[in-house]
Amino acid sequence: MHSNIKYKDSVFSLLFSKPELLRELYCALEGVELPKDTPVVINTLQDVLFMNRINDISFEIGGKIIVLVEHQSTINQNLPLRMLLYIARLYEKIIDGKNMYKNKRIPIPFPVFIILYNGNAEIPDRMVLKLSDLFEHPGILTAEQEAALELSVTVININHGRNKEIAEKCETLAAYSAFIGKVKEFEKETKDKAEALKLAIKYCKEYDILKEFLELHSTEVFNMLLSEWSLDDAIAVSREEGREEGREDGLEISARNALAKGYPLEVIHDITGLNIETIERLQVDAR
Repeated sequence: MHSNIKYKDSVFSLLFSKPELLRELYCALEGVELPKDTPVVINTLQDVLFMNRINDISFEIGGKIIVLVEHQSTINQNLPLRMLLYIARLYEKIIDGKNMYKNKRIPIPFPVFIILYNGNAEIPDRMVLKLSDLFEHPGILTAEQEAALELSVTVININHGRNKEIAEKCETLAAYSAFIGKVKEFEKETKDKAEALKLAIKYCKEYDILKEFLELHSTEVFNMLLSEWSLDDAIAVSREEGREEGREDGLEISARNALAKGYPLEVIHDITGLNIETIERLQVDAR
């Protein structure tokens, strides 16, 4: 029996949980203007994991379905594939109860995939990742075959000071970027994530940066961010251990270390690539 783990929302998804804020954010990201009464329907999938946790927001607006993910780790080329698997589940939810075998057309909203990046690696203000870059090329393809399946993900750098035109149009996003930037600044000074979070929360309250949000949710913000960053550190350390110890032995050592720290089986699977049955065996052996 596999463990049934509940993942908490991220600070980002908690902050942008109101339709009016999502409308403002969408308009800033896409460079469009929509009436304030334009409906926003949030349809984020529950208990669907993206990058080891629920930290996405999906919503419908203006005939489009926006899959929006805030991402703090290094950008990798597999993001379009993850988005493909996610949107398939999302469309399945949208058309639930409709008969796809009838001749009548089933309209589905146009998809838009956006990653908001605030990690430490240096990337451009904006970049596009394509699913087709992951395909193994079988040789000569016709134009129709090349276009048979494509998915593009726009990656937008929201680190403080980047993409200023977007920040100017969405004050909440600008404030969030400033808050994360302040956390990073204090972490460089203190060399301690927990202390940096405490100092950043105190600073932003004092200088009216997400003040109301932090006054309501400071404990949740602290716990969410510390948990996210601790997990990212665990993944990085475990992968390094695997390289140092040799692939098979190193992966099992990483899994045992992660089990000892109480990480869920699904997360350990993502860290190491070991199947759940192997991880469960290691768990039994450790008892």
